[in-house]
Amino acid sequence: MPFKQLNNPFKKGTKGGGTRKVCLPKAKIASMSSAERQKVINAKRAAAAQGKYKRSSKSNVTGTSSGGNLKTWFKQDWRQVANPSKKCGEK
Repeated sequence: MPFKQLNNPFKKGTKGGGTRKVCLPKAKIASMSSAERQKVINAKRAAAAQGKYKRSSKSNVTGTSSGGNLKTWFKQDWRQVANPSKKCGEK
């Protein structure tokens, strides 16, 4: 008789879309065209609608580092791409 696992909490896959917000440094958002911003926002929303946690790597943004070390990266003013007046964690 085969062993059948019922309701194993460790076998469950990841579900849900996480967040729909896209955050980038304020300076990078200012230098992007509105079409570039919309492309990143749409990619994130499409991924969330499909239940994925990450947007497509095709929509990755380059040039967000200033100096290349973690301390300067962390101290940047991170804002929501859809609404730059809000910080990254705000609702």
